[in-house]
Amino acid sequence: MVARAHTVAFQGVDARPVEVQCAVSPGLPAFSIVGLPDKAVSEARDRVRSALSSMAIALPSKRITINLSPADLPKEGSHFDLPIAVALLSALEIIPRDAAEGSVSLGELSLDGSLVPVVGALPAAMTAAAEDRVLLCPRASSAEAAWVDATQVIGAGSLGDVVRHFSGQSPLSAAQPGEVTLEPSARDLRDVKGQERAKRALEIAAAGRHHLIMTGTPGSGKSMLAARLPGILPPLTPTEALETSMIQSLCGLLDEGGISRSRPFREPHHTASMAAIVGGGRGAKPGEISLAHNGVLFMDEFPEFPRTVLETLRQPIETGEVMVARANAHVKYPCRFMLVAAANPCKCGYLTDPGRACSRAPVCGEDYLSRISGPLMDRFDLRIEVPPVGFTDFDLPAFGDSSYTVAARVEQARSIQAERFRDTPSTRQNADVEGKLLDEISAPDAEGKDLMLKAAERFGLSARAFHRILRVARTIADLDGAPDVQRPHIAEALSFRISAKAAS
Repeated sequence: MVARAHTVAFQGVDARPVEVQCAVSPGLPAFSIVGLPDKAVSEARDRVRSALSSMAIALPSKRITINLSPADLPKEGSHFDLPIAVALLSALEIIPRDAAEGSVSLGELSLDGSLVPVVGALPAAMTAAAEDRVLLCPRASSAEAAWVDATQVIGAGSLGDVVRHFSGQSPLSAAQPGEVTLEPSARDLRDVKGQERAKRALEIAAAGRHHLIMTGTPGSGKSMLAARLPGILPPLTPTEALETSMIQSLCGLLDEGGISRSRPFREPHHTASMAAIVGGGRGAKPGEISLAHNGVLFMDEFPEFPRTVLETLRQPIETGEVMVARANAHVKYPCRFMLVAAANPCKCGYLTDPGRACSRAPVCGEDYLSRISGPLMDRFDLRIEVPPVGFTDFDLPAFGDSSYTVAARVEQARSIQAERFRDTPSTRQNADVEGKLLDEISAPDAEGKDLMLKAAERFGLSARAFHRILRVARTIADLDGAPDVQRPHIAEALSFRISAKAAS
């Protein structure tokens, strides 16, 4: 008779159910695993054999066959060790078969039988809840899985604990979820001297999740401004925290099973590869854009990134998800992030500084910024120039609103958007709205519409730019608490889209 256990195989943030079938039949002694296993899964037979030996359990002199069904689904990772051992113990009638079939298990086995923590416990718990089964996992991974309250999560320290639990000798108690953390930012906007226009752009970007690019000479404060963005962003909602944590669980980034309500802030170096930014590599793992889901992706020295990497950002910015396509895997990850980019105006960085003017101006700036293609630049809602700060400004007292004050305005604006989009789950912030709904909520008054049409005709705005300006204007109106978009809101949105050089 075939004994069965259950586990999962990961495809992106989804955990696909896998049935582990074990048959012990007469024949020459052998231990084989079939069902499209990778090298780590194939090596599970040696770890399982050693773990059972440490418990004084000898395998019978028969043919042991493990089948991972569905057989055409690739199986990757060491988390298949525990379900294989559970299925084998069930076939040997050491643990009850109904107990093995009523649980979803995952975990890596050491040679001495102890359980090693694995990634993906949170998505696995979601699958276990959907199948109305208990989740069995290593104790070190149980805290994150316990956040799924729709299923019972059992954390075990060793294979012996699993046997004693299923046999009723020493039942294990249900795991408790980890802590919810919210790390306050120690960086305040008031630390930035001057740059009031850039601070306003950060506030608008944070309120509506708009993409922002800053250009300016080296040392003007672009990175300093971006580093203070997390301090004005509202905490993750419970839904957003779960989405973000599922991605972090796949990458093993959850600290002791705790879930953070702080929004991700990722800042990859410009030497990062396409697989590191977009996702890919072995197992088609999520990239930086997915790790920044519901948060911020800050790309300093933006033109220095490889052109192929920059161009791959165009579709994820529009759709909020990325498909990592490989020969043996097609995996979809969410990536609803806010892109904040910083760039020098030219290679040397001093094109716009009259005191240190570039000798190759304006060709140097045109060549350098042309690394950012027109279609990609068109996707930035806000574009600002960050001028250098004079030395005399350093002696001035702190001026402007603190991050705490700005964060309160941003949270109020996002609350307005949450109420506005409560019946449209796919739309959360103004940056997401499109189609008929955009026309309804962003229709400007007569003066604003006239200004918008004149600007579109004079500056040759694309349809995408036209709609993005309307979204920014709607966010500015939300920050002002205005129910309708008016001419001042349109004018300010246009000022962040059209450079002073183009307007002159």
